[in-house]
Amino acid sequence: MQDDDRFHFYEPALGHGLPHDPFNAIVGPRPIGWISSHDAQGVLNLAPYSFFNGFNYTPPIVGFASITAKDSLRNIRETGEFGWNLATRPLAEPMNQSCAAVPPEVDEFALAGLTPAPSRRIAVPRVAESPVSFECRLTQIVQLQAADGRAIETWLVLGEVVGVHIARHLLREGIYDTAAAQPILRGGGPADYFEIRHDNLFKMFRPR
Repeated sequence: MQDDDRFHFYEPALGHGLPHDPFNAIVGPRPIGWISSHDAQGVLNLAPYSFFNGFNYTPPIVGFASITAKDSLRNIRETGEFGWNLATRPLAEPMNQSCAAVPPEVDEFALAGLTPAPSRRIAVPRVAESPVSFECRLTQIVQLQAADGRAIETWLVLGEVVGVHIARHLLREGIYDTAAAQPILRGGGPADYFEIRHDNLFKMFRPR
């Protein structure tokens, strides 16, 4: 097969040959998994994960990937619960503060100046300042593997959403207004984020 000069081709195992790995930029922008948890002793943890998404409607299931065994993974293994909190433009700086590399005994809620609010179906608190939060119960932890079957130091954490908190001002005639919440999304550069705005909205209906 002939090379096509219109495309930059690379095999990830051999390196991308670019100033910055483009994978994260191509698969994006990505929703942020701002995950709240606590350990068996109740020490709080709050951390953003850029590999996060929803995976099922009924029951609703969300998941995030922990690249290396971080505190969130260990906490959720211990307690079987976690929260997801919507990261928004007004909360961008506190969200960024919560990703600081600190010891497990450090409470990122306090570090970022955020308020832990009680959940209703789980013991893990949510971020009071966030306009949307999910209460989740662990369903699976899956260690990822390469195509050759080699185990990778990354774990996919999946949880069923058992409780949802939505700020009432985001419900317009009963319909959730995505852009009004000002969610931020992770880009591919070392510091790139995007914000969803109403002026970027377009509609397409499924063909019958």
